[in-house]
Amino acid sequence: MQKFTFNRQLTSLFTEQQNLLACEQDQLLQFIGHTFSKVNFEKQIAEKSKNYSAELRSNLVHELDKAYGIHASSEVRNNIDLLKKDGTYTITTGHQLNIFTGPIYFVYKILHVIRLTEELKKEYPENHFVPVFWMASEDHDLDEIRSVNVFGKELTWQTVQEGPVGRMDCTDLSVLKEELNSFFSNHPDSEVTDLLNKYSGKNLAEATFNLVNALFASYGLLILDGDNPTFKKSFLPYMERELLEEFSHNEVQKTNERIVKEGFKTQVNPRDINLFYLSEQLRSRILKNENGYFIQGLGNLSSEKLSQLLHDQPESFSPNVILRPLYQEVILPNLCYVGGVGELTYWMQLKGVFEHAGITYPMIQARTSMLWIDAVTAKKMEKNRLLLEDLFEDVEQLKKRFLSEIAGDEINFDELNHHLDQLKVSLNSKITQVDAGLQKFAEAELVRLDKQIEAVKEKLTQSVKQQHETVIRSIYQISEKLFPGGGLQERVLNLFTMCPDGKVFDRITQLYKSTDPFDPDFVIIQD
Repeated sequence: MQKFTFNRQLTSLFTEQQNLLACEQDQLLQFIGHTFSKVNFEKQIAEKSKNYSAELRSNLVHELDKAYGIHASSEVRNNIDLLKKDGTYTITTGHQLNIFTGPIYFVYKILHVIRLTEELKKEYPENHFVPVFWMASEDHDLDEIRSVNVFGKELTWQTVQEGPVGRMDCTDLSVLKEELNSFFSNHPDSEVTDLLNKYSGKNLAEATFNLVNALFASYGLLILDGDNPTFKKSFLPYMERELLEEFSHNEVQKTNERIVKEGFKTQVNPRDINLFYLSEQLRSRILKNENGYFIQGLGNLSSEKLSQLLHDQPESFSPNVILRPLYQEVILPNLCYVGGVGELTYWMQLKGVFEHAGITYPMIQARTSMLWIDAVTAKKMEKNRLLLEDLFEDVEQLKKRFLSEIAGDEINFDELNHHLDQLKVSLNSKITQVDAGLQKFAEAELVRLDKQIEAVKEKLTQSVKQQHETVIRSIYQISEKLFPGGGLQERVLNLFTMCPDGKVFDRITQLYKSTDPFDPDFVIIQD
């Protein structure tokens, strides 16, 4: 496999704001903490060490021990043990519980935090750094996680369950597992069967935990489920403050005004109360009304009753997208959050929330973005003389340019345009000599002539296109394979699609080796 890099800011795949988050964070300092850099980790360590208690660290280790039990790999066990030490910090990413890992950037995120911890250990040998994957198990948007595209076929989990996706029974995923496994029936040494067997548990959160652990345990990745009573109890003071003061709404609104004033976009809008109430089949908004509060399924509650409910059942309360980052940073000795540029856009909105809560705002970093060129596509590119830089050109412009190159003078209208320009100059000169009053009439006729000539040129171009349809179709197929629907491949492609021979761990190793956490450039890997 070959690796190439391309300047992220020249790809036209990201907005200006996203490029700043990935490459030039110093221009966003009013909205973030320390800019991401090797040297700034020293400052981040100093700040976090003062803001993370021994009790929180002990709780974290205890819950990780419970989650892994006696089945932890030696690498995972080592990282859990390291977390007992004051000088150990986490690098974290997170994601929804997409079935079968969903889009490949799920994997890119995880490999990025693993590589970042390794590089930080070289830079700061006196400290320890462990990679963490935070499962968004309390998310309730089933439609966003229920489908995955594998080898061009969409597999969809047909369940009618509601509530937090992590609590959903996933035994009925067995049909989809069989269908996915059938894609590898001609490969008896495929690793897919064993992985899918491990993709099981009492609910989707446990199944996801088991699959991700099977894929990344050898790298020491620690997997955390925020739907945890002990963690919720630690977060209780902040949830209570949210109910009483609605502090996150106020802070985000103030920040949003500044973001818009700077010409940037906001990603999320805060609610008055950014908490949900959880039950097995519901994730209900907590609404304020004239009677106090209202929760679907519980009805109206006074401030006193809601506060008592919070203290009795903190595990029944769930932070939304606004408060989830704060929850994560309360629970973890975290230094940096790695996410997609879309995620980091809403992290920009949260600095005031962290300051109000008195919690250290982490460094944020854009995850590695990759483009995979399979062997078949690489051969098509070679046959059509497509270069890597051509991939980032608008596909219609690319077609026109290639038509121009392969058709030669057939669709080159430069000489014709030159003669037309001369004709216009001569005609204007003649009108001026004979009757200047005909000027407007002549201009109108020339406009009609231009349109007629353009129509003829378009017909000629279409004729040439038809004669070279094979090349044009090939360019389109290449573009659609690498940029499905004109978007990023990594948002559609699935890990298993990248492993047609079923050798999943070989592919992960290749992706791991291609990840450089301190290089923001766009990565291209070619089989």
